[in-house]
Amino acid sequence: MASLRTAGMLRHLTHPCSHVRTLRGSIQRRWAQVHDVRFLATTQQPRSVIEKYRQKLESKAKEEGLPDIDALKQAYQDKIERLRKETDAATKLPGAPAPATPTAAASDAADSNATTTTTTEAATPSPKAAPETPAKSGSGSGSGIKPLSEILDMTKARDLPIKELSAIWRLRYATNPHSLCAVISSETFSAMDTLARSRPQFVLPVPHPEQGAEIHFLQWTWDAATATSTVLFTQLAEYKNRGEFAQPHTTVTHYMDFSADKGVVLMQGQVMEDRGVKPENAQWLLMCLQRFYGGWDGTGGEQGQQRANERRNLLDWFATGDRRFSVEKLMEEAERMG
Repeated sequence: MASLRTAGMLRHLTHPCSHVRTLRGSIQRRWAQVHDVRFLATTQQPRSVIEKYRQKLESKAKEEGLPDIDALKQAYQDKIERLRKETDAATKLPGAPAPATPTAAASDAADSNATTTTTTEAATPSPKAAPETPAKSGSGSGSGIKPLSEILDMTKARDLPIKELSAIWRLRYATNPHSLCAVISSETFSAMDTLARSRPQFVLPVPHPEQGAEIHFLQWTWDAATATSTVLFTQLAEYKNRGEFAQPHTTVTHYMDFSADKGVVLMQGQVMEDRGVKPENAQWLLMCLQRFYGGWDGTGGEQGQQRANERRNLLDWFATGDRRFSVEKLMEEAERMG
């Protein structure tokens, strides 16, 4: 029943008119009025591509002795399908399981202190030597996720102080502008992980001041063989178009190998290029992820606890398909975090 509620909710969420009534009377906010950019992106782009290359396509059709573009498409249909399948296989994210059909959603749409630091900057401590091992082409499990032992020299890493281990972890990814990394306290991650196991799917907004906001679908997965949990972020428009075949634009993997003995969880993420998402958008999503999944510990006094409860309610309502969930309420909470 939960999966049916979720699937129905996401279909309603992605409908172009799903929250028009809710947003029509909205006051002007600093993000500007929320527009359904998902619908625009999924309905106008194909047309613009055809118009952009119409002249070349018509010329190609004439060269092939065909009457029009439609006939050309029909003639190359088999080749198009074959190339599409090859592209899909080639662009699957390394270390990321394919997203499954959602199991929880809501009717209309889809700040505590953050201890996670997402960064691409080099840390200031000067490590003695980075305990890294050469990257291997294999993987530690059928999920395709690379275990931490293929990234770091575990023996050396366990002997390092937390401060130095954190510096090494950040330095490893500092030169890649599309990488995300953080060192999270085990206590914070444990709270997030516990809730995620009962609420593994949610939606989050990314503000675009000139356009409104775009909604993104997230899903948690776990791999016992590598002691990891991975969060997949996918544009909701992409999920609407391709369903279970939708490709995530960002994957974030949490390594729990040092959780027990050092009290930290290492996080590493990758933003895929040419997916319409910038690293700063992914960093915003990560901040929202922690706030919604771990930001109700009472930090910030009575007002902070109230905000945390509101975020928890949205998460629960989305999971159970409660009609009290709405994209408008989601946006209000996200605005308060900005």
